[in-house]
Amino acid sequence: MKAADLITKVKDINPYKEYGKVTRVVGLTIESQGPKTAVGDICLIHSTNTKETTKAEVVGFKDKNVLLMPLKQTSEIGPGSLVEATKKPLQVKTGTGIIGKVLDGTGIPLDQSPLPEGLITIETEKQPPNPLTRPRIEEPLSLGVKAIDGLLTVGKGQRVGIFAGSGVGKSTLLSMITRYSDADVNVIALIGERGREVKDFIERDLGEEGMKKSVVIVATSDQPALMRIKGALTATAIAEYFRDQGQHVNLMMDSVTRFAMAQREIGLAVGEPPTTKGYTPSVFALLPRLLERSGTNDKGTITAFYTVLVDGDDMNEPIADAVRGILDGHLVLDRKLADKGHYPAINILKSVSRIMGEIVTEQHRKAAEAFRKSLATYVEAEDLINIGAYKKGSSPEIDQAIQAYPLVNGFLQQSTGEPQTYDHTVGFLVENFSARGDLS
Repeated sequence: MKAADLITKVKDINPYKEYGKVTRVVGLTIESQGPKTAVGDICLIHSTNTKETTKAEVVGFKDKNVLLMPLKQTSEIGPGSLVEATKKPLQVKTGTGIIGKVLDGTGIPLDQSPLPEGLITIETEKQPPNPLTRPRIEEPLSLGVKAIDGLLTVGKGQRVGIFAGSGVGKSTLLSMITRYSDADVNVIALIGERGREVKDFIERDLGEEGMKKSVVIVATSDQPALMRIKGALTATAIAEYFRDQGQHVNLMMDSVTRFAMAQREIGLAVGEPPTTKGYTPSVFALLPRLLERSGTNDKGTITAFYTVLVDGDDMNEPIADAVRGILDGHLVLDRKLADKGHYPAINILKSVSRIMGEIVTEQHRKAAEAFRKSLATYVEAEDLINIGAYKKGSSPEIDQAIQAYPLVNGFLQQSTGEPQTYDHTVGFLVENFSARGDLS
C-alpha cells in the first residue's frame, strides 16, 4: 500500500464513535434518538438479535429524532437497536477495473466477486458542472441507428429522453446504442426493472461485445426506494469519473420515471405533501439535480439517454413534462408503429434533437428537413391514400411523398443486428433527398 493511501486511511479513522437508539419503525422510515448527524449521511444500524448491520441514510428530522431509511430490506431492527454515525454520505469505488461488471446501487458487484485493486473512492452526490465551464456541443456522436443519426443527430454531451409506454422497444433501442455507438465507455443504470429482465438485458441485448466497454448498475423494483435512488446517483457518479478522465461516456438510465417514483415514496414517508399525481415537491427538485450532472465539462463528455415511461402514452403526464423541459431533445417511441412491426418505433415527426442544427453540415440538415417534409406529407394524406380516395395528380407534393414512401419507410426500420455508420447514413440522405424535398 502506498504511503499516500495510508495517510488517507489514517485521516478517515474516527477516534470515537457516536451512537443513537432506534425508537420506532413506521412504514419505510426508522426513527432514532440520536446520533448527531446530517441529512444525507449514512448510519449503520446494529441488529438487536444478530451481529448484522444495515446501512441507512438520514432523510430528515422530526422534533429531536432522526429519520432514517434503510438501503436494504430490514427484519432484524427493533426498538433499542444501536444507530452508529459515520459522518459521511454514501461513497462508492470506481476505476477502469469496474468495466464489464454488474453492480448494485451501492457499487457492490452483484455476483459477490471482490472489486479489483487500484480503485478510487468517490461520493455519489455531486454538484452539476458550472454552466460557464461547460464547452459547447459541437461534435456529432455516431450511434449506429439510422433514424437517429440521420434525422435526430445527437451530439457528444447531449442529454436525450426516450419517451414510451411499456413494451414498445426501449430496452432494445438502448442495447443498439450501447453496442454500436462510438463512445469510450457505457454506464447503464437499470432502475426499478423487473429482476427477470436484468439478465435478459445483459446476456441477450448487450451480449459479450457490449459488456466489454460497459458498467451496469442494477436496482430492481423489489428493493427499497432509497436503493433505487442510489442506483441512479451511483451510475451518474461513475459516468462523471470516466468523463473526468477525458473520455466520451454514454450514460443510459432505464428509467428516470421509476427514479421519480422512488423519490415520491421517500417524500410521502417523511411527510411531504403530495402534489400532481401524488408526486412530492422533492421529486421535481431532485430531477434537475440528477439530469444536469450529465453533459460536457472541460475534460470529457457524458451523452445521456433517459427513458421515461408515459402512462397510457400520455406525453403530458407530470414526469414526462418535467423531464422534457430539462433535456436537450426527445425520442418518442410510438405504440402504433410497434404494433405494425416497425422497429425502432421512433415517431420522427414527434421527436426532436435541439442540438442537431448546430452540429451537422448544411447538406445534411437540408436533406433531413426534406425527408421529414416528405414523411409528414404522406402521414397527413395516409387515410385518403389507404381508402383509395386520393387521385394521382391532385397534388404534386403528395405524389412525390407516395413515390418516396418505400424509401422513407425502409430507412426508418433497422434490425438489431444491422449497425450503420454515421457517414453511410448521412450519405444516403444527401444522395436521395434534395433541398426541395424531391427525390434526386
